[in-house]
Amino acid sequence: MMSTSRARMDARAWSVLFVLAGAVFLEGIDVAMLNVALPAIRADLGLSTGMLSGVVSAYVLGYGGFMLLGGRVADVLGRRRMFLFWLTVFLVFSGLGGFATEGWMLLVARFVTGVAAAFMAPAGLALVTGNFPEGPLRTKALGVYAGTAAGGFSLGLVVGGLLASIGWRWVFFAPVLLSALILVAAVPLIKETAPSRPATGGFDLAGAFAITGAMLLLVYGVIRLEHPGDGVAGTVLTFAAGLALLAAFVVIERRSADPLVRLGILRSGPLVRANLGALLFVGSFAGFQFVATLYLQEVRGWSSLQTGLAMLVIGLDTILAPTLTPRLVNRFGNARVLFGGIVVAVVAYALFLPVGMDWTYTAMLPTMLLLGVAFSLAYGPLTMAATDGIAEHEQGLASGLLYTSIQFGTALGLSAVAAVAALGDATTAEARLGALQAALFVPLAAAVLGVLITAIGIRSRPRARSGEPEPALAG
Repeated sequence: MMSTSRARMDARAWSVLFVLAGAVFLEGIDVAMLNVALPAIRADLGLSTGMLSGVVSAYVLGYGGFMLLGGRVADVLGRRRMFLFWLTVFLVFSGLGGFATEGWMLLVARFVTGVAAAFMAPAGLALVTGNFPEGPLRTKALGVYAGTAAGGFSLGLVVGGLLASIGWRWVFFAPVLLSALILVAAVPLIKETAPSRPATGGFDLAGAFAITGAMLLLVYGVIRLEHPGDGVAGTVLTFAAGLALLAAFVVIERRSADPLVRLGILRSGPLVRANLGALLFVGSFAGFQFVATLYLQEVRGWSSLQTGLAMLVIGLDTILAPTLTPRLVNRFGNARVLFGGIVVAVVAYALFLPVGMDWTYTAMLPTMLLLGVAFSLAYGPLTMAATDGIAEHEQGLASGLLYTSIQFGTALGLSAVAAVAALGDATTAEARLGALQAALFVPLAAAVLGVLITAIGIRSRPRARSGEPEPALAG
C-alpha cells in the first residue's frame, strides 16, 4: 500500500484512510444531528422530557456498555469483518429510527445503533493503525482521522438544523445514505491487517458479561445524575452494582486463560494518561456544548440552525488537524502538542464564564475559535498516545479502551453540567442564565484536571525515554 521508507501515501492509502475516516465522521455527524433535532422529535411524537432524554441516553448506554467487548472481538474475529458487519447494522437501525412512530421505537433503534458504533469504532481505529506503520505516516493518518471525527460533530450541528427544518426523520435517513456509500467503498478497499502476533484463544464470556454489565450500570448511574428527582438511593445502588461488577471483572480477568482485557496493558503510563485525558477533554467539551446550546436557544431565543451556525467555527479543526498537527507533533513531540491543546481549551472555557444576556456573537467568537484550535491540537495526539507502543495484536483493545473513555467522559460531562444547571430556581431568563453560568465551571474544572494529567506525561517522558525519539518519529 505504501513504502515505510518515505512519509508519503499513495492513492490507495488515501482511499483507505478516507473510507475509515468516513466511518468515524458518520458517527460524529449522527450524534450531533440528533441533538439538534430533539425539539422537533418531541413536537411530532409528543414525547415526555424523560423519554426524550432516554433517546440520547440509549445510544450512550449501547456505546459505552459494549465498547471493550468490541475491541476484543475485533482483535479475535478480524477487524475488517467486524467493521463491515457493524457498519451494516448501523445503517439498518439508523434507517429504522427514521420510521419510528413511538418513543420506544426510537429507544430501541438508538440503543442498537450505539452497540453497532461500539463494535465499529475500535475496529476502524485498529485498521488505521494497522494500515499505516508507526512514525510520520501513522501520525499523518491519525491526524486526518481525528480531524474528521471532530469535524463530523461540528458539521452535524449545522446539517442537523437544516434537516430538522425539512423533517426530523431526515436526521436518521441521511446517515443511511452516507453509510451505504462508505460500505460500497469499504468492501473492495479495506484489507484485513495482519498483527505481528495474532490474538489467540477464545472469548472470555464471563469477563464479557461482567464488564458489559459494569459499563452499562456505571453509564446509567451517570445519566441518572441528570435527574435528581429519580431518587438518590436508586442512583447510589446503580453505582454500587456497577462497581461490584467491575471488581468481579478484575478477579475474572486475573484467573482467565484468555482474558477479555489483559490487565497488564493498564501498566502503561502513557495509555492510562491518554485515556484519562480523553475522558476529561471530551467530557469538558460535551458539557460546554450542552450549556452553550441551552444558552443560545432557551435564554437568547436562537433557532437550532442559528445555534449550529454559531458553533460551526469550531469545525476549523477539520482543516488544521490533518495539516498543522502532524507537523507540530513531529517537531515538538506528541505530549507537548497535547498539553498545548488542553491549555487552549482551558482559556476558551474561561473566556465564556462572564457570558451575559446581551452578549454579541463577536464576544462568543474567541471561545469558538479557541475550541477549534484545541480540538486540532489535542484530539489527534490523544488518539496517538492511546495506541502508541501497544502491540499490533492488541490495537483493537487499546482502541476500545480509548473510545470507552471518550463515551464515559461524554456521559459524565453532560450529566454533571445538567445536574448543576438544574439546581436552584430557574423560572426566569435571568435565573436560567445564572444556573448556566454556574454549570460552565464544570467543563473548566475538567479541562484543568486534563492539563495536570498531561503535564505529568511531559515531566516523566524524558526519564522514561532517556533521550529516545518521540514515538511519532520512530519507525
